[in-house]
Amino acid sequence: MVKENLVRLLSIDGGGIRGIITATILAALEDKLNEKYKAKEGKDPSRPLRLAQFFDLLAGTSTGGILTVALLAPHPDDPTYPRYSAQEAVDLYLKNGQFIFTKSPSARWPLGTVFYKAKYRKENMEKTLLNYFGDLRMSELIKPCLITSYDIEKRRAVFFTQHDAIKKGGMYDFYVRDVARSTGAAPTYFPPGMAKSQADLVYHTIDGGLFANNPSMCAVIESLKLFGKDDTLLNPSNMFILSMGTGTVEKQYNHVKAQNWGMVGWLTPIIDIMMSAVSETVDYQLRKLYDSMHLKEQYIRITPSLFTADSEMDNVSPENLENLHQAGLSNVIKFEDTLDKVAEILLKGSTEETPRSLVAPEA
Repeated sequence: MVKENLVRLLSIDGGGIRGIITATILAALEDKLNEKYKAKEGKDPSRPLRLAQFFDLLAGTSTGGILTVALLAPHPDDPTYPRYSAQEAVDLYLKNGQFIFTKSPSARWPLGTVFYKAKYRKENMEKTLLNYFGDLRMSELIKPCLITSYDIEKRRAVFFTQHDAIKKGGMYDFYVRDVARSTGAAPTYFPPGMAKSQADLVYHTIDGGLFANNPSMCAVIESLKLFGKDDTLLNPSNMFILSMGTGTVEKQYNHVKAQNWGMVGWLTPIIDIMMSAVSETVDYQLRKLYDSMHLKEQYIRITPSLFTADSEMDNVSPENLENLHQAGLSNVIKFEDTLDKVAEILLKGSTEETPRSLVAPEA
């Protein structure tokens, strides 16, 4: 039996266009929350319950970072209520995937992206993010969050956070669109991004998936102090973690062929292997941690199957977009019992007026 007043964390992996699968599963979870609320109360909520209302902190990397800020963007008429449903986050990818992944001129001729520019144009991604987030700043998001990136000039990991933007002011307050662009700037796929804070702090950024493609452990560490009381750190035994993958990548690389790979040959495989290995390592660490505390039910990792969808992060052909969506729906069936259990945990102690029993930290 999972305790009621746990700090609840949602973590979303990177994975490019495979984010369609994750978003589809999260949309199903959001639907279950509304269905179970109606069954419990005997009526619909006055306005649809949003997934982000049931978590205390959200963390995301790359496509997961974009999903995170989409789920946390405030409604124009109510800054405490999420603007986008999880289903609308799915639509962000289905409707804009092909536009975002529009090849750059250099990618249209042989070896163009090997020696010259990135595979895709930055302008299309930036235009899409501007349309969705406008001039929204991190301090305006409705809940604490952590978005990963990496500064290639300062040579340091960067963690964009809503709560630091509120507590510490302009030095940590960035445009959400720039944060989303930064976390999604996968090397070779998109050019590096840039984020400038309200106090003129500048980061020159690439995809956080290179070091934290699964940001679950980052979310746990961030929460230790954030949700602790006085000078006492929060005990991990008082956390519930839902960690979302973006599809099991089973692409194999031939050992014999790899013997002759040089820098160019390893370029694509190393990014793919690195991102998968990072996700698997964090899952191993957290699974071991919660097993050792005999609290297995407080750490749930959903690693979806791809079924007929392509594992490539940038395959936005109409056929693959549909395959990804169908994979998401098939995973909803596959993980139905898990989603039911998660929905029940999230609804504990919740009311329509206060979907989340734990109040977020004060500024």
